Amino acid sequence: MKPSLLSPPVRGGVCLIILLSALTGAAAAPSTPADAGDLQRVLAFEVFFDYFTIGELLLSFGTIVVTLLFRNVLAKMLFRKLASLARRTRTEHDDRFIEALEAPVSLLILVFGLYLAILVLLPLETHGLVNRIFKGITMVLVFWATLRLVDLLAHVLSDISDQRGLSIAGFVPLIKKAIRIFVLLIGIVMVIDNLGYSVGGLLATLGLGGAALAFAAKDTIANLYGSLALVLDRPFKVGDWIMVGKDIDGDVEEIGLRSTKVRTWPKTIMSIPNSVLANETINNWSRMPKRRVKQVIGVTYDTSPDDMDGLVEDIRNLLREDEDIEQEFILVNFTDFGDSSLNILVYYFTKTIQWLDYMDVRQRMNLKIMRAVEQRGLSIAFPTRTVHLAGDGTESLLEPDTGIGDRPVRGSD
Repeated sequence: MKPSLLSPPVRGGVCLIILLSALTGAAAAPSTPADAGDLQRVLAFEVFFDYFTIGELLLSFGTIVVTLLFRNVLAKMLFRKLASLARRTRTEHDDRFIEALEAPVSLLILVFGLYLAILVLLPLETHGLVNRIFKGITMVLVFWATLRLVDLLAHVLSDISDQRGLSIAGFVPLIKKAIRIFVLLIGIVMVIDNLGYSVGGLLATLGLGGAALAFAAKDTIANLYGSLALVLDRPFKVGDWIMVGKDIDGDVEEIGLRSTKVRTWPKTIMSIPNSVLANETINNWSRMPKRRVKQVIGVTYDTSPDDMDGLVEDIRNLLREDEDIEQEFILVNFTDFGDSSLNILVYYFTKTIQWLDYMDVRQRMNLKIMRAVEQRGLSIAFPTRTVHLAGDGTESLLEPDTGIGDRPVRGSD
């Protein structure tokens, strides 16, 4: 074999260029054997075979063929068989597991076959570079598969939380995002390390810039810590009706790494930084086991004591007989002498906490109370004021004003 004037790392590339030139010349050359194009093609093949032997080419080609056969036939058959077995189980999680791994494993087989085929052709001096590239690509595929498994884990966790009614269900998207970002950062570091670069030196170089970035992103970091506090404390979940402070009232739509989105009653979206939520008073209305009704019913002052006693007992019976009223605690009492009415305190709880159902129950009870008041011949009081007049000028004040008294008439002398 003739000595090479090229360095080993670029030898393979030059050989491929020579081979392509030869094939191009073969396609463009005339059919006359004595033509100069034929001589160029022959010389190109002679140089090409100075770098690669027939055995190396056949072995590389055979490796690619075997890889494609294994990937397109055996691997697909194996995954079809595993998918068929998974469909026989009661859960869908194993089906999703196989589906998540199929694409990365298939691509990994192809990359491994190409890696072996390239190693056969290239000299030993270049194997170190090829190995590092292969390791880097392999790590990318591994972390791609890991990200797909993280999605599967989030799906499984969401299903279990929904089935068992766990409050962590609303935080599954947040947990999924956090794990994906963590896996992505670890993957980038490991790929850089496998490519032969010093991760420690790179981090040391970025130390000063990282400190400046951390100072500039202090609010973002505070929101991340707020997200962690929300995950650990779990004061609410997606779909809950919450009140934050005195200004924010609505349903939780999304819990993110930086902020939480709340749909207010005017149907607007409010984005609240998680750092604010972690330090704010949160009233979660959705976690009420029952819903309270507290109201005062005023009847007129002409109500007799016996009628008042009977009306109070009637309202108690109405509450006890209604199936939508929680029977553990019912309070109906004549409590106060108001400015314009005799006040009866009515205090009870509804079994439902849903707003529309709660309002229907409250309306039904109010109508029953109105009928009870009417059946006893009583009246609901409204603000009134009685004025008692005394003295000598009282009668003149009560006389009607005709407008014709001592006042002069227009046109008279």
